[in-house]
Amino acid sequence: MENTNAQNGIILIPDFSGFTEFVFNTKLYTGEYIVRQLLSILIDVNHQYFDISEIEGDAILFYRYDSKPSYKKISRMLSNMRKAFNMKIEELSEMLNTTIDLSLKFIVHYGKFSQYNIGNFRKLYGKPIVEAHQMLKNGFAEQPSYALYSHSFLKNSQKDGSDLSEEMMQLSEVGAIQYFGNVD
Repeated sequence: MENTNAQNGIILIPDFSGFTEFVFNTKLYTGEYIVRQLLSILIDVNHQYFDISEIEGDAILFYRYDSKPSYKKISRMLSNMRKAFNMKIEELSEMLNTTIDLSLKFIVHYGKFSQYNIGNFRKLYGKPIVEAHQMLKNGFAEQPSYALYSHSFLKNSQKDGSDLSEEMMQLSEVGAIQYFGNVD
């Protein structure tokens, strides 16, 4: 059985660091409101470049079929998402008179995957999807806010050496990690 639906594409997962503690230490309605606002801003900043496969708690599974992904375009998008996320945190903290101790991490991966429909849901399937989720649970990150780019994404993306951030640390096991400061 051959799946003609499988294509190469980018998997992007923005995920909140500090989410579990946040849920346990924040009133239900307040927490839900904050999370909804933060997820919404990430979706808005995406400008429909990526499609959404699913939203689970504090993470969005974005994807885009793309045979020639651009490191520069993706890194710029991550920067825009971080800035919007941090600004929304500041706005909500002020408005609600509370400290919101959440930060953002990103997983960027590339590979061949397919999709199928179940009712109104569109589900992704393939090794890159599982690998991207495994990268979320990494033991490499030394700081809560970062972007983790897989070897596969870096190898397949259109880039020249000058595009790669000097702040990136190579990780032989996975790819490269770029740490972000708390505020831009």
